[in-house]
Amino acid sequence: MSFNIALTGLNAANEDLSVTSNNLANAATVGFKGSRTEFSDLFASTQEGAIATGNGVAVSEIAQQFSQGNIETTGNTLDMAISGNGFFITSDNGALNYTRDGEFQLNSSGQIVTASGQLLQGYPPLANGGFNTGGLADISLTTNESQPQATSTAQITANLPANATPPTDAPFSATDPNSYNNTTSLTVYDSLGAAHTASLYFINTAPNTWEVQLTVDGTAVGAPQALDYSDTGALTTPANGNVTFPAYTPATGAAPMNMTFNFSNTTQYGGSFGVTAVQQNGYTTGQLTGVNISSTGVVQAQFTNGNSVNLGQVALANFANVQGLQQLGNASWSATNASGAAVNGVAGNSGFGSIQSGSLEESNVDTTSALVEMIVAQRDFQANAQMIQTEDQVTQSIIDIRGS
Repeated sequence: MSFNIALTGLNAANEDLSVTSNNLANAATVGFKGSRTEFSDLFASTQEGAIATGNGVAVSEIAQQFSQGNIETTGNTLDMAISGNGFFITSDNGALNYTRDGEFQLNSSGQIVTASGQLLQGYPPLANGGFNTGGLADISLTTNESQPQATSTAQITANLPANATPPTDAPFSATDPNSYNNTTSLTVYDSLGAAHTASLYFINTAPNTWEVQLTVDGTAVGAPQALDYSDTGALTTPANGNVTFPAYTPATGAAPMNMTFNFSNTTQYGGSFGVTAVQQNGYTTGQLTGVNISSTGVVQAQFTNGNSVNLGQVALANFANVQGLQQLGNASWSATNASGAAVNGVAGNSGFGSIQSGSLEESNVDTTSALVEMIVAQRDFQANAQMIQTEDQVTQSIIDIRGS
């Protein structure tokens, strides 16, 4: 009987050593979660009142430990770490797996994948903004150019001098500085992305009364438009500040440019003419310069024209019982009945951590603690081996007595 009891101790200690060995072997594996050997005693049922010893020990469970690993900065945008709860979702030919290993890269099709080729899953963008959280989709990085956008609106922040007098020459001519008081310019874009120089000429016609003339590439667009100010320097005409100029047809073959300028932020105060800000909503064709991933997992493509396009939002999953997940290798897991169904969501929402781009989560194995566990398991193994040796000596002594 003692032989069998000690044998269970040897088997349990050996299993403990195997688990500790696996933890130490993966101390540098990104996203790895260590395991712990849990034991339970064996005890045979006896008749009531009978005295019996235990039957040894068994490994009741090898429990995974899903504590947070340290987060290391890498500088690679596609490297992602989850700070808090959640798993990245990957697709292996349609089968969904879950991982904390954020070492992602691009395949030949521009899709974000793991080192083993599994596709990172996320939520696709909607045309009117936001993301379609109703279903998962592969996340791909577009390499196409960013389409240009023609300028349709612009806003001017400026001060016109209250002590201005009407210019000496009339009518207005862009080549005659005596036919206007002040001027400023900005770059606008047509539907093909070609840049044009738009100039605004301010002409004082009477106290508190001005006209503004638009030219594009030196060509006057329509007639001068009225700007009226109150005796406190605030714009009164037009009431909403918007001045819509006639369409300008560029020579590039682009569509006619219909531009509305907002002057509501202009004033007429004492002092000199000054322009504080000029803004317009057009941009030229853009080339892809990089990718940005926010703390909520929004993947954006950034272009040379300053435009950015949402490509998707990284989806995360969580489980009622993470201990019930089945290990698949490659620091990934699959759902089981014990874990419960995956609850999908996005980073930053209730129950999910945040995503850190340019970082990776290290293994949560504490090497020092694992080495101590190895020593303890080794001592357990040696003690049980000694128990077998002692029992063998006792048995041999009994055999010797009978033979004498």
